[in-house]
Amino acid sequence: MRKIINPCGFHCIKVNHLGVKFNEQIVLDDVNLHIHCGSLNAIIGKNGAGKSTLIRAVLGNIPHTGDIEFRDTKDGKIQKLKIGYVPQSVNIEKDTPVSVYDLLASYESHYPVFLPKSRKLYEKIKENLSVFEAEDLIDKQVCNLSGGQLQRVLLSLAVMDEPNLLLLDEPVSGIDQNGMELFFRTMTYLKEHYDLAIILISHDLDYVAKYADHVVLLDKTVLKQGTVREVYDSPEFERIFSIGSEEKWIKEENADE
Repeated sequence: MRKIINPCGFHCIKVNHLGVKFNEQIVLDDVNLHIHCGSLNAIIGKNGAGKSTLIRAVLGNIPHTGDIEFRDTKDGKIQKLKIGYVPQSVNIEKDTPVSVYDLLASYESHYPVFLPKSRKLYEKIKENLSVFEAEDLIDKQVCNLSGGQLQRVLLSLAVMDEPNLLLLDEPVSGIDQNGMELFFRTMTYLKEHYDLAIILISHDLDYVAKYADHVVLLDKTVLKQGTVREVYDSPEFERIFSIGSEEKWIKEENADE
């Protein structure tokens, strides 16, 4: 990926009155969001709140009411934009004879895996992996990667096409603390250097409090959204997560240290 010199033309996503039903059961109702590029946006809520369904709606994978607009800096609608996506889990068959290079090369240029490696493509993929501290994995078999290693490879794959928007559906599930720290530091790096709009589903309230710019509390509809302090100090947050009044969630700011 190329670092930005100026912010990209992609300005924001506007979700207007979005609703989703499955067999007449309301899964999402009147969801309204405004997401800016260059920001990390965390969607939080209990299981069954509709978080993954919202991601699928933004991807265009399921029918919905309302509309989703992609707007540029002049508030003009964009018909298409590039979206990177990392799912909650990926099923990889044991002993699948595909290396990390093979996986990324086939996506990047549809390069047949049975042909000799392209040195130019190899170096490009290695450079892309280095953004996620995963360049040493390039020759490893995908089926032998740990959860944290696979996550970094999938992130590298998701941003190879230099997307405007990165969607992450609980990408740190099962990752240890060191992996979590690396992941959220990388998200900060991506939003600052590539001007990405990042939408992340997470159950880890501590890391969300530390790293998120904008938080959306979802329970089939948006109960509260805003800064970490605005959401975490709200009665809606206390009700959903049963947080007592003696507990405070405050985002760590360098200025406060």
